[in-house]
Amino acid sequence: MRTFRHVLTGNAIAALVLLSCSAASAQGTPEQRAACMGDAFRLCGPEIPDVNRITACMKANFSRLSQPCKAVFVQGPVASR
Repeated sequence: MRTFRHVLTGNAIAALVLLSCSAASAQGTPEQRAACMGDAFRLCGPEIPDVNRITACMKANFSRLSQPCKAVFVQGPVASR
């Protein structure tokens, strides 16, 4: 069970990285991932690990996202340095 939880958490983190960034930049900051992780589990847990379904779910539930996660969606991806 613990291994399943680790895999699920790892997939959620990867999904959030992709969710918060365009395919071209494909890197979110740890702060961006942290801002949305709780919302992803709370609102879109059944969609994990499907990135496209998580993205659609988060967008559909934008009004229910925490303020820090909303800011991630509004600011868009951060350019790689």
